[in-house]
Amino acid sequence: MTRSFHQFPCEDALLAGTLDAGQKPIGLMIVSGGNEIRSGAHAGMARIAQNVAAQGFPVFRYDRRGIGESSGTNGGFLESGADINAATDYFRQTNPKITRIVAFGNCDAASALALFGDAKAFDGFVLANPWVIEDTDISSDTPTVPPPSAIRSRYWERLKNPQSIIDLLTGKINLRKLANGLKQATQKQENTELSIRIKDGLIRLNKPCKIILASRDTTARAFLAAWNSKDFADAQALPNITTETLDSASHSFADEHSKVWLETQLLNALNNA
Repeated sequence: MTRSFHQFPCEDALLAGTLDAGQKPIGLMIVSGGNEIRSGAHAGMARIAQNVAAQGFPVFRYDRRGIGESSGTNGGFLESGADINAATDYFRQTNPKITRIVAFGNCDAASALALFGDAKAFDGFVLANPWVIEDTDISSDTPTVPPPSAIRSRYWERLKNPQSIIDLLTGKINLRKLANGLKQATQKQENTELSIRIKDGLIRLNKPCKIILASRDTTARAFLAAWNSKDFADAQALPNITTETLDSASHSFADEHSKVWLETQLLNALNNA
């Protein structure tokens, strides 16, 4: 396997990218989530790239504008369409043998692909834990308030744990916080403008799209609540979109079992592209 480093233009900026070479004509494009650099949390994306390339599939990942080694202004995932386009064009130009590309993103990178992925005629998508929570900065250190569906799921998990009852009886649980949480949990779930935009984007993709979810992750729970609502009925009915869940709370699929599961999902998508 050969790993090389690249720079390429995106509007008035220069983006930094990494290519893990492979001999097969099907490539994997990794779009980074949040404000993570292209190596990913704990070098998770670098590991994925190495392992997928070892199976013969070339893999390209990059820093969007204003992140890591890329110049320009970071406009967030809602302004990242040009970055996805530039990276995809460069991937194809530097790998002329590639005939098909599968795109992968986690969290807001999955949402960005849903919003902008149709513009580059990708041949498949793997979208992990798409971000649908409105009006929050996911790069901020300020905790976000999850939607009622996610709060209800979290409390249900805790109620199934006998230790939570012991903590409640022994005063280890803050009753005021518990009351506030229960109040939020009983609120009506409303789909956000962002979630509706993502639904419309999913419908436009028109290619095999697997949505994978860590079932105990708050972001995944918020997406699943939107997905199961009547607003998403049109997307649910599409045969090219499938969902699969892993019993995990790891948003970035960080533990060993989750890492292997994620890589298996990606290799399946590549082999079937």
